[in-house]
This record gives sequence, C-alpha cells and structure tokens, in this order.
Amino acid sequence: MIDGLINYLSDNSSYIISQLFTHLYISIVSVVLTFLIGFPIGIFLSDNKKIAGIVIGIINVIQTIPSIGMLTILLILLGLGKNTVIATVILYSLLPIVSNTYVGLNNVDPTYVDSAKGVGMSRFQILLMVKIPLALPVILAGVRNALVIAVGITTIGSFVGAGGLGDIILRGINITEGGPIILVGAILCAFVALFLDRLFAWIIK
Repeated sequence: MIDGLINYLSDNSSYIISQLFTHLYISIVSVVLTFLIGFPIGIFLSDNKKIAGIVIGIINVIQTIPSIGMLTILLILLGLGKNTVIATVILYSLLPIVSNTYVGLNNVDPTYVDSAKGVGMSRFQILLMVKIPLALPVILAGVRNALVIAVGITTIGSFVGAGGLGDIILRGINITEGGPIILVGAILCAFVALFLDRLFAWIIK
C-alpha cells in the first residue's frame, strides 16, 4: 500500500497538483457566488419574517436531495463541465449563509437599533452600520460552514468532467488495485477542507 502510494505520487505529481488547484478553484468560486446570492436573501428575509420560514424551508428541502441526483438534473440543464458543479455547490451551500445571515441580523440587540433610530439614521444606514457589523461573526460562521460543504460537494465534479480531486478517487475506484489512488484523493480532500477552514479563520481574525 505504502509503496503503491509513493509510486503514484511520484509518477503523477503534475496531474495531482492540477486537480488540487481545480478543486480549490471550484470550491472558492462556488462559495463566493453563494455568498453574493445568499447574503442578500438573508437580509431580505430578516425584513420579511412572514416568508422567511417558507424560503428557508425550501432551501432545507434542497439539502435532502442526493447530491448525485441534483448533479444529474443540472447536467441536463447546463451540460458537462465546471458550471454544473458550481451550480450544484451553490444550491447545497446556500443554507448556512442564508440562515446565519437571517439569524444574525434578527438577533441584534434592539437597543442598538433604537439608539441608531434616535440619532436619525435611515433604515439602510442602520443595516449597514449597526446590524451587519454586529451580526458579522454569525454571518462569517455560515460562510465558513459553506466552504467545508463546498469542498465535499466539489468531489462529485468528476462525474461531469469538471475535474478536481474526485477525479483521482474515481480513477482509483475504476481499477483493481486502486486503494492508494483513492487514499491520495481522500487525504487531499480532507487537506483542502482543513486548509480553507484555517485560512478563512485566519482572514476573519
């Protein structure tokens, strides 16, 4: 096993590095796009609590759909390639960002909001200068969770020709003695998830 692992790493180093960076690219781009979509939705829901339960419920239902099933549906609509995987990751990463934004903004101490109104701040100013800064730790925790989810979902990108570390795992599955290859892909996936989590924690610190 160890010899096979070492041989595979030495013989396929450029391929492994390429798939590693592809995985990182898809994961990061997906989470950035998810934030650009989910953050405004969370803000909107915090001001429209009557429909918040319905919208978050729908997003919750998406989480119950098997990822390979969602990927197949989007494959029909978007075809092969990275766009299909990015769209899949966005759908599965929405929940932590939307829900954390919604909860974070709603849990801001009303005293601060009342004080802001008292000094004449507009609704937009209160949101931008009071609510969002106070809710930021909760919102960023949602983004952090979305990053970890993205790394895991990106692995299935190999099924639609998007590459990534899932491609390494799939190659290992398709050959008789592919244990070392599967192990390389699995370890690197765990490394990417840990790396992005630590990097994001360092950035927000």
